[in-house]
Amino acid sequence: MSRRSLVTTALSRGLAANRTAATVAINGFDWAFRRQSLVRSGKTWFELVHDTDLMSVRYYGLPDESHIELSDGSDLAVERDQYAVPLVLVPPLGVTANTFDLMPNRSLARFMAAKGFRTYMIDWGKPDKHDHGSLSLVDYSGRLMEEALAAVRAHSGAKDVSLMGWCMGGLISLIHMGLNGTGGIRNLVTAASPIDIRSSRAVMGMGDALDAPAHLIERIIRLTGLEEKPGALSVPAWLTSLSFKMTAPVSSITTYWDLLMGLGDREFVVNYTTTSDYLNNMYMYPGGVVRDVVVQVAGHNKLASGQIELDKEVADMARVTVPMLIFAGKRDHLVEPPVARALLDIVGSDDKQFRLAQGGHMGVILGRKALGDLWEPSAAWLAERSAA
Repeated sequence: MSRRSLVTTALSRGLAANRTAATVAINGFDWAFRRQSLVRSGKTWFELVHDTDLMSVRYYGLPDESHIELSDGSDLAVERDQYAVPLVLVPPLGVTANTFDLMPNRSLARFMAAKGFRTYMIDWGKPDKHDHGSLSLVDYSGRLMEEALAAVRAHSGAKDVSLMGWCMGGLISLIHMGLNGTGGIRNLVTAASPIDIRSSRAVMGMGDALDAPAHLIERIIRLTGLEEKPGALSVPAWLTSLSFKMTAPVSSITTYWDLLMGLGDREFVVNYTTTSDYLNNMYMYPGGVVRDVVVQVAGHNKLASGQIELDKEVADMARVTVPMLIFAGKRDHLVEPPVARALLDIVGSDDKQFRLAQGGHMGVILGRKALGDLWEPSAAWLAERSAA
């Protein structure tokens, strides 16, 4: 190689190294001092169609877009010929309204709207002890859910709606139908929703031995007056965040190292910052719901029997007769596949399917592989069942 070629090569490598160093410096500066500018959640257009102190309802349309970008780098044309049956996304409690609009290319709300579904989402608001602390599963599954669905029907003009719930969102949807029947609901999709807690490997084989602690907790709650004033049981926001992070503990520990190694990639830094912002800004978990979950859902494992009594009302899963698509994450350590699959055995539906998807508790619905493993199959399944 000639001296000129060596000089040219050295200069090229030097320029490339300078560009990389400049990119790392800019990304590092933005992350340290302008972090909010990197957060891409909540960017999809929506219309607020219902708004109260406890809950609101969003309608996600794509009025100004002909295509959307997906997480695999492809484009999806926006379908303007919409299905007759609207889709209502039901998030769990304790998370922000951006759960289903995490990033423009990883937004379940945007994807479903582009697929031709009139897409709505229930926003459970930012809970506080004063207004939300005493709310129970019956409050959310009963009157608040009914109020939200009434708003969707009024805005869309449709008689029937489909529901799609992740984790407790699926549970709230199921209990709603167990209490009220399935009138006005066409289909249900659930992802990582806990049903038979005792089928988890962590507690398998303990069986009825778990009833004693559940009865003890129930008795303590009653004797201390927490049954009537369960707000004191509310889980603070920082603990909700920690709980979600612990669904992928290794990732939580290595996260800053990953950031350091990825500072030269702007897209990686944006994705990292957006996801971290989401996980670091969870909400308080209402005490009434904590009481119901700890005692009835987890302690007594009542849902596995097909009936659960909450606030003297009985939700009977045999009343749930709508077509149902049930997902579980292959690596979900919080709601293991058998825990979610048990739903097949307790509902009255004839048309019901169970599928495994890649990812853990969050990854199954929000991760990079959710597009192919859960979003697209759900859209195809709903399309077949959403005609007038």
